[in-house]
Amino acid sequence: MKIFLVDDERILRVSLADELRDAGHSVHEFAEASGVLRSLSKENPELVITDIRMPGMDGLELLEKIRQVSPGITVVVMTAWASVDTAIRALKLGAYDYLSKPFRIEEVLYLINRVNELRNIRQDNQRLQEQISHQYNFSSFTGESEPVRQMFELIKSVADTGASVLITGETGTGKELLANIIHYNSNRHKKAFVKVSCAILAKEVFESELFGHVKGAFTGAEKERRGRFQMADTGTIYLDDVDDIPLDLQVKLLRVLQEKEIEPVGSSQAIPVDVRLICSTKYDLRELVSRGTFRDDLYYRLNVFPVHIPPLRERAGDIPILLERFVNEFSPARPLRFDPEAIEVLQNYSWPGNVRELRNFAERMSLTFPGKLICPEDIPSEYLLPTETDGTAPSSWDIEKVLEKTEAGLLKAALARASGNKSKAARLLNIPLSTFRTKAEKHGIH
Repeated sequence: MKIFLVDDERILRVSLADELRDAGHSVHEFAEASGVLRSLSKENPELVITDIRMPGMDGLELLEKIRQVSPGITVVVMTAWASVDTAIRALKLGAYDYLSKPFRIEEVLYLINRVNELRNIRQDNQRLQEQISHQYNFSSFTGESEPVRQMFELIKSVADTGASVLITGETGTGKELLANIIHYNSNRHKKAFVKVSCAILAKEVFESELFGHVKGAFTGAEKERRGRFQMADTGTIYLDDVDDIPLDLQVKLLRVLQEKEIEPVGSSQAIPVDVRLICSTKYDLRELVSRGTFRDDLYYRLNVFPVHIPPLRERAGDIPILLERFVNEFSPARPLRFDPEAIEVLQNYSWPGNVRELRNFAERMSLTFPGKLICPEDIPSEYLLPTETDGTAPSSWDIEKVLEKTEAGLLKAALARASGNKSKAARLLNIPLSTFRTKAEKHGIH
C-alpha cells in the first residue's frame, strides 16, 4: 500500500517507516500535518497513519481535513495518551482505527492487512456497481422502433420517483429487465432490490415469504424470519406475476401499501417499511377484476404508473438490431450475419415467445453456423411459416386478410427452401409454376 506516516517524533517515525518498507509498503514520511495536505493530490495515498499530539495542526484536525478533501483515504491515528474519549472522538470523525503507543510492529501490520482487505472489498463493490449501472442503463433495452421510444419516454419520467409501476406485456418481452432499469436508474439504486416470483410461491408460504414470521407462528417455524418487504426496506421490491397472489392475501398486500407497515405471521406488532413497488403481469388485470379473481382496490393501487411492453411482432423493425446484439453476445469472435432476405423471413414470423425466443434462436444459429452469412435456406422450418399470435387468437378475424398473409408467408417459405428456384418452390407447394408466378406477383415476391 502507499502510506503517509505523520509523526513529529523522528526516531519513532523513521523506525516505523523502515519496518513498513521492509514489509513491502511504499511510505512517505511527514514531521507535520501541513505537508500531508500539500501532498495528498500529488501522491494519492491509500492509508494515512498519523500521530494525534503534534505542534501546529494536530492529528484529529488533519483527520477532519482529509475526510473533507479525500474521503476515500483510510486514516489510522496514533497516540501515547490513549483514552476512551480520544478513541471515540477519532472514530466519530471517520478514523478507521487507532493505535496506542507503544505498539509492536505486528499490530501495525495486522491493522494494515485489515485496511487492505476493506479497500479490496470496496473496490470490488464499486466495480460491481459500475457493471450493474452499465448493464441496466436506459440503452440496455434494445430497440429503436416508435413503440419502444414512447415506452422509454414514460420510463425516464418515472424512474427517479417513488411511484409504483405496473409493467404489462406478454411472456418474454423483457418485463424483469425493465424493472431492473427502473430500479437502477432511481434514487434507490444503491439500496436493496428484492425480486419475488409470485407464480412459484405456494399459497401456504406466501404470507410468510412476503411479510416474515415470528418463532412458533406455525408448525416448522423454529426461528424468526424476515420477509421480503423487510429485506427491501428503503429499496425496491419487484413482484413478478402479481396476478398469482392469492385473493385472500391481496387485502393484506393492499394494507401494506397503504399503511407502509407489515405484520409478520404470528405477530401483532406492526413494523414500518419504506419500499418502492414494481409489479408485472402478462394478463390484463382489469379483466381479472371483472372476473372477480383480482381485487379492484388493489388494482387501482398498483396501477399508479402503467407501462406496457409491446410484443416483438409489433416492433419487427427492432429484430435486426436485436439479432446483432445477441449474435455478438454468443459468438463475439465470429458473429453471424444475416442477409436481407433472411431478415425479411424472420420479420414475417410473429415470435410468440417474443425477445426471449429471438435470443434462443440467435444462440442456436450461433452454435450451428458460427461466422456464417445466414440465408433464408439456413433458417429452421419452424421460423419460416408466418404465425399470427401468441397462440391464443389471431390478431385479425378478417378471414381474407389472414388467408392472404398465410399465402404470402408460404410462398416466401417455399422460395427460401428452394434457394430461389421458382419451379422447385412450386413443386413444394404442389401447384403449377404459372400459378406460383401469378401469386408471387400478386404479393410482390421476387
